[in-house]
Amino acid sequence: MASTLEYSSTSFPFPRRYAFPPFFTLQPNSNTRAVQLQRWSNLIQSWCRHHRIYKISLVEAIESPLFRNAELRKQLSLSDARTVLDWMSKADEEGGGGRRAEWVDGANKGMAWIWWRRPEEWAGVIAEWVENTGQKNVVLTVYELLEGDATISQEWHGMDPEVMFKSLNILVKQGKAQVFGSEGQEGVKFF
Repeated sequence: MASTLEYSSTSFPFPRRYAFPPFFTLQPNSNTRAVQLQRWSNLIQSWCRHHRIYKISLVEAIESPLFRNAELRKQLSLSDARTVLDWMSKADEEGGGGRRAEWVDGANKGMAWIWWRRPEEWAGVIAEWVENTGQKNVVLTVYELLEGDATISQEWHGMDPEVMFKSLNILVKQGKAQVFGSEGQEGVKFF
């Protein structure tokens, strides 16, 4: 899994608003703030997708180009970054970003999953791959799914194993897969 420290800021195409100093200060007007939170959510998801990051540590990420524009000498504060991730973790009907983040460490709010694809979405992508490649009724190891030659061209190749298991568990609940084996030796059969 990529850490927030393993990236090149020059390879990521930041949006134009990233060069606008007020973007780095959460706005007090509720309508303006709602738009700003959505834009931060989009930026965080795009950044994580580009760098194939599934989980971020706020302490590390706050010092990264994601939250700090060195050219402007502007940075989103740690508290404001938590506010953005809190908003991202809420469901759409609550005015959030549609659960595009999830706190890993509960109330500590120092580490969060970033769902540039939610586990339900990954489950759909994996199920489609199984269907398209004739993998039904075939047993594959989780390692093969994550690192095997057959999945090199797939977006999930090299995915954080916890995200893969969350996605596979959705397929299990839908009756489309069975996961078995001991830790580190798990296999999966698709139906």
